[in-house]
Amino acid sequence: MLQAELAADRADNAEALDALVRGENPDPFALLGVHGKGKKRIVRTFQPHAESVTLLTKNDGMPMQRIHEAGVFAALLPGRAAHYRLRVEAKGGHLAELEDPYRFQSSLGEADLYLLGEGSHEKIYATLGAHCIEQDTVPGTRFAVWAPAAYRVSVVGDFNDWDGRRHVMRRHPGNGTWEIFIPGIAPGALYKFELLDADRRLLPLKTDPLAHYYEAPPGNAAIVYRSEYRWADGDWMKKRDRGNPLERAISIYEVHLGSWRRDKENRFLGYRDLAEQLVGYVRDMGYTHIELLPVSEHPYEASWGYQPIGLYAPTQRFGTPDDFRYFVDQCHQAGIGVIVDWVPAHFPRDEHGLARFDGTTLYEYEDPRMGEHADWGTLVFNYGRREVLNYLLGSALYWISEFHIDGLRVDAVASMLYLDYSKPAGQWLPNEFGGNENFEAVEFLRRFNNAIHARGAISFAEESTTWPGVSRGVDQGGLGFTYKWNMGWMNDSLKYMAEDPINRKHHHDKLTFGLTYAFTENFVLPLSHDEVVHGKRSLLGKMPGDSWQACANLRAYFAAMFCYPGKKLLFMGNDIAQRREWSHERAVDWELLRDANHQGVHRLVRDLNRLYSGTPALHRLDCHEKGFEWIDCEDRDHSVYCWLRQDGNGNFVVCVANFTPVVRYDYRIGLPSGGPYLELINTDSTDYGGSNVGNMGKLNASDEQWHGRPCSLNLTLPPLATLILAPSTEAADA
Repeated sequence: MLQAELAADRADNAEALDALVRGENPDPFALLGVHGKGKKRIVRTFQPHAESVTLLTKNDGMPMQRIHEAGVFAALLPGRAAHYRLRVEAKGGHLAELEDPYRFQSSLGEADLYLLGEGSHEKIYATLGAHCIEQDTVPGTRFAVWAPAAYRVSVVGDFNDWDGRRHVMRRHPGNGTWEIFIPGIAPGALYKFELLDADRRLLPLKTDPLAHYYEAPPGNAAIVYRSEYRWADGDWMKKRDRGNPLERAISIYEVHLGSWRRDKENRFLGYRDLAEQLVGYVRDMGYTHIELLPVSEHPYEASWGYQPIGLYAPTQRFGTPDDFRYFVDQCHQAGIGVIVDWVPAHFPRDEHGLARFDGTTLYEYEDPRMGEHADWGTLVFNYGRREVLNYLLGSALYWISEFHIDGLRVDAVASMLYLDYSKPAGQWLPNEFGGNENFEAVEFLRRFNNAIHARGAISFAEESTTWPGVSRGVDQGGLGFTYKWNMGWMNDSLKYMAEDPINRKHHHDKLTFGLTYAFTENFVLPLSHDEVVHGKRSLLGKMPGDSWQACANLRAYFAAMFCYPGKKLLFMGNDIAQRREWSHERAVDWELLRDANHQGVHRLVRDLNRLYSGTPALHRLDCHEKGFEWIDCEDRDHSVYCWLRQDGNGNFVVCVANFTPVVRYDYRIGLPSGGPYLELINTDSTDYGGSNVGNMGKLNASDEQWHGRPCSLNLTLPPLATLILAPSTEAADA
């Protein structure tokens, strides 16, 4: 009787069985596992390498019949048995007992499926991807991926010989999600997705867009990962979102982890090594934050991370995701915030990545006039598709929630905002009003900023145009970023400093023009990696004059920067006066610190960081016009600038910069009050490698009016140097 029933079953399902073994059955859950009712329940399983399969129940075991020569086996489930296992004997006598993935119901709940379909799942990272869970007390891994246009999607890996017929996923037609629970798959398993497109063509194997861990190149498989980390930064997290971030001292050390420092064999330091060495360095130097060039997984080393393939995974180059958690934790325990560069502007065309993921332009725009970046050879996210927005926003929230990241810096914002970015006429698609604004990207950025601010994090925009309100609130019509990089200040000030001092008087306005717009946005002053690479020379290399003069110029520039309105950012190597351009292939030239000139610059940056953080007048009103006031900005003949920084409570600091190699004796500046003043910083001090020209530390302001102010100081201005002064409670020397 059994043989006849199985023969009939095979005949009834012949077409589905043939499609299954060809790898063209899109719904194996309708065929495999348990089907039927009562005593007619039949179990089918596809085991292409099996010699025999035995159906095991709690009380019995029975051989299954081969109903297809390619390896499909079937048996009637006896009695009232609720569960079963399979004993598979392969060639060579190898035996294995396993759970059947096709006997399990979907582990995605209705709420998850609804929110995924709506594109509003705030924890998409806990739903899609690979997650170690238990179903019916059975441990394993649930895999889920969005691929609405695919005909068939499978999970492949070593556990199934990379055979796409073995673990075909369940499709949820309401939202295009595919999922399957595979028992026995544990952390460490490598996997990819195999897809047939709508025309049943086999696509290149795809890596998981929401994987939390990847194997090292040249491999590109995702790795099942489960975090076991226990955080110890509770105090930091409790106070992170208290107070106004605009009034805090923010001095950022920008780092490329792969080239900050390397071991003796020129190998990368790991996250845990960096947690000791880099965190110790940043704390000693007085920086308030570390900013990491993108640590999202990326296949191409020379992209520095700006062409990410895994927006939900710290790169494996430096360790595991929990190793990265440890790094962030150590930063927080040392009182250092962590900012990560995050790249939603574009993604690479690598065939194992997001490009034409299910055979269609799923993540990118269909029209190449919208969907391609000619400059970088990359693709543009479709900001008008709700599921793509969910993917991107989910990534931002993942870094903040799962890795305790304090801020995200969004790269290449201008390329997102403008439809004609770097495109000639006729090769871009105007918006509905005929303009060049990408309204979909604008809405995405506003949603992004609202979402991360609600979780206590801050945001930074690298935006190089005059787009209005980049760092103004969404409720004020702005994009909602906390800060915007001041690219205008960076360009103008570096051009000014590159001039021979004898010519600087002809370019005086380059250092004054920025104050006409300095408070239109909440600015960061970025001396970033982009300014010391690709033939632009190092910061020291931009400075004119001999070695001593170049260092003096750089010292004067740094001190003026720390007195200028805006938060501060220095790329690694800048603070030791690196001579060579940065290269991602080698470490910072730390041996330069054996030289007194480089030691001096290094010591100055440390002192500036500490002065900046400890002096409210230098940071509290960084982003408000009341925090800055010119004393004199018209002395172009001497290339001297002097100004006040104020905290709004009556406290102030005076900055005087002399950008010529000429000592200025008896140089008088006006002041708001008399009495003793203390020379807090003199960049010409021998402590910093200078010639020690100056004012002997303490001065006394007279009642002589000057620059329209009631009091004044008579100063000696050192050559190529900046002075920082403040009223003193101690009497000045006579």
